[in-house]
Amino acid sequence: MNIKEELNQIKKKLDSHEERLTKLEGFLIIEPQVKKKKLSLREFILLKNPADDVQRTLCIGYYLENYDGLSCFNKKDLEEGFRRAKEKVPPNVNDKVNLNIKKGFMDEAGEEKDNLKAWVLTNSGLKEVEKLGKENKNS
Repeated sequence: MNIKEELNQIKKKLDSHEERLTKLEGFLIIEPQVKKKKLSLREFILLKNPADDVQRTLCIGYYLENYDGLSCFNKKDLEEGFRRAKEKVPPNVNDKVNLNIKKGFMDEAGEEKDNLKAWVLTNSGLKEVEKLGKENKNS
């Protein structure tokens, strides 16, 4: 085989690859990069529509972990979350956390945060918050 024939074969392969790539790119959905405004804690609470202070505490913990990026949260974080959400702070936030722990929705973090006991959501707690709000839409 001479050089001209080899070059023709290489060109055919490149053309074939280019055609395949063009087809594959057609399957990709490219969405414009739009910067979304962060959902406020108040909006999140309204969206989830928790039934009571125990569920509100769980939702605030979820928000602190998933929107504010906290690895764990303490009583002060939760109380501040209630204020940010424009919700009345329950008289005993620790009690609401303990009720969530009993349900398996929260657990102790294993570390303190600012010299206070800290907590995290469990997988069950994450799933519980994610299904909140959907129940009301299906009604």
